[in-house]
Amino acid sequence: MKVLVAGASGFVGRRLCPALEAQGHEVLAMTRRPEAHTGPGRAVYGDVQDSDSLVTALAGCRAAYYLVHSLDDADFARRDDRAARAFADAAAEAGVGRIVYLGGLGDDRDDLSEHLRSRREVEQVLASTGVPVTTLRAGIIVGYGGISWEMTRQLVEHLPATICPRWVRTRTQPIAVADVVRYLLGVLDLPEAAGRTLDIGGPEVLAYLDMMRRVAVIEGRTMFVVPVPLLTPSLSSRWLSLVTDVDVPTGRSLIDSMSNEVVVRDDAIRRLVPFEPMSYDDAVLAALGERARAARS
Repeated sequence: MKVLVAGASGFVGRRLCPALEAQGHEVLAMTRRPEAHTGPGRAVYGDVQDSDSLVTALAGCRAAYYLVHSLDDADFARRDDRAARAFADAAAEAGVGRIVYLGGLGDDRDDLSEHLRSRREVEQVLASTGVPVTTLRAGIIVGYGGISWEMTRQLVEHLPATICPRWVRTRTQPIAVADVVRYLLGVLDLPEAAGRTLDIGGPEVLAYLDMMRRVAVIEGRTMFVVPVPLLTPSLSSRWLSLVTDVDVPTGRSLIDSMSNEVVVRDDAIRRLVPFEPMSYDDAVLAALGERARAARS
């Protein structure tokens, strides 16, 4: 199958492309700089802010993955909305049979953060032109290079004793990046997944504080954390930028979302794409191992 991956050079995309190729698919890696692409797949020019380029990039594709987000932009919601509209229009014009989108977990009955509301709006926009969309909603994805995971790791490694905002007690359901890729592959041409929204997560529900403590134990560190309820999101994002390499706009978006519990509400995906997801500790070990190998290369 000829498949386009928008976001091919990103955290998930650069792992998805070789997995698709291994299954025998013809992979088009969409990028704004095809000449610089060195990863798997055939590089094709495409810019989510340029509708004409998207129609050309999607020509002949039976399916497309949409793995595009703009968290580092203060106006990310408007940018993501515009990009999703352009992609949906181009996919319809090109006759694409399915879009697979990686969104975010969160209870729609909750007061969702702007980041999670934007993810919901992108889901709706992608489906607005009639192309069937399969949405996988995930919480924290654990893997080397993932923003939320790197933030967790750096907090543990840089601050053996610290005060933290109250969001460290919010529950989430982390999932290994390798398992996200397995789910993305599994729903590609699965008839039962067409037009559906599916929650994905690992086997454990953990508070952010528990996640950090587990990382500390795995790394042989001691970590003492005191949650402080008075740190506002604005102060929290500035504090985060001081102790990690997460920039302030991205940190603000992440922190706003961390007030929302992000856990799997419907585990239908486990029956559609059956396998046993990796434990949190194993996902952490895999991420740390990949980081160590990257440092040696």
